[in-house]
Amino acid sequence: MQPIPATLVLENGSVYKGTAFGHVGEAAGEVVFNTSLTGYQEILTDPSYAGQMVIMTYPLIGNYGINETDGESHKIWASALIVREVSQVYSNYAATSSLDEYLKTSQVMGLSGIDTRKLVREIREKGAMRGFISTDDHDEKSLQKNALAIPEMTGLDLVRKVTTSQSYTVDCPDEKYHVVAYDYGIKRNILRMLQDAGCRVTVLNASTTAEEALKLNPDGVFLSNGPGDPFAVTYAVDTIRTLAQQNRASGTLPIFGICLGHQLLSLAFGAATYKLKFGHHGSNHPVKHLSTQSIEITSQNHGFAVEMGSLPEELELTHLNLYDNTVEGIRHRELPCFSVQYHPEAAPGPHDSHYLFNLFTEMMEK
Repeated sequence: MQPIPATLVLENGSVYKGTAFGHVGEAAGEVVFNTSLTGYQEILTDPSYAGQMVIMTYPLIGNYGINETDGESHKIWASALIVREVSQVYSNYAATSSLDEYLKTSQVMGLSGIDTRKLVREIREKGAMRGFISTDDHDEKSLQKNALAIPEMTGLDLVRKVTTSQSYTVDCPDEKYHVVAYDYGIKRNILRMLQDAGCRVTVLNASTTAEEALKLNPDGVFLSNGPGDPFAVTYAVDTIRTLAQQNRASGTLPIFGICLGHQLLSLAFGAATYKLKFGHHGSNHPVKHLSTQSIEITSQNHGFAVEMGSLPEELELTHLNLYDNTVEGIRHRELPCFSVQYHPEAAPGPHDSHYLFNLFTEMMEK
């Protein structure tokens, strides 16, 4: 089969020519890079990547194929996958299809054969940019115009796009606690970790009010990961603020947030957020747990962060990113509320951060 030429043009006019795999046609989104060596299936299906095209920095992607269990949601959310080389063969006992077939079936575009090192350097130096890929149109000015027409990530609420339309329950055979989880783009492994910790989980649409959630009589509230700008998700911030007020009255409703949930919890208590230059995307980010002085190797996927200088007195910094000294975790000094920016369920350490789920259940126990 003849290779199909494809052209990527960034909003600043930079051009990268390669070949298409997966779905053939066009793709658009903010271009970000991920430094993980493996995990492309989890990355593609992570709702936090909605609206983004992902570059894998590892040069050969696809050699272990796709299986039925590693997806973090029911579909691919990334708008495209960009790699140096896509493996033409795959080998794994659990694999059921190739990466190329998976993208074709999902109608998601892949781009290979470009200098990913050059592209990643450009993103690092100039920041994450919007990009447009096409196999039909190779006019660079036209493609740049298309890239510039993509909505910027700042100010964009993508949570409404990825949240569940209907509430549902994840049962636990050894149930000790009932948790309501706000779905801003929740990953399946988070639900599995909560199950393993003895939680029955009721997953709620992101716009569910605090009053509706409290009627379910939960032992705790979980705030999930998700895509887009946290500052734009005003309804979630208002809901969390109401839940916090309920906590001030009783002090008996533990709240645990991860990633976007961490940013939203921080906003609800009065902190500010900002867009990172190129974000944190990968499975090898060192984070310092300030109370124990231990270093956790963490998995991360976010383009926004909590502004260090904006943390109010009632919030204590608990975790620090050792790459750039950004906020990686906070807790309330009086209320049973805490959150982390990274993904403790992703297990790159492999188990460095699992204690956070136990901390959540201990709070509910008390």
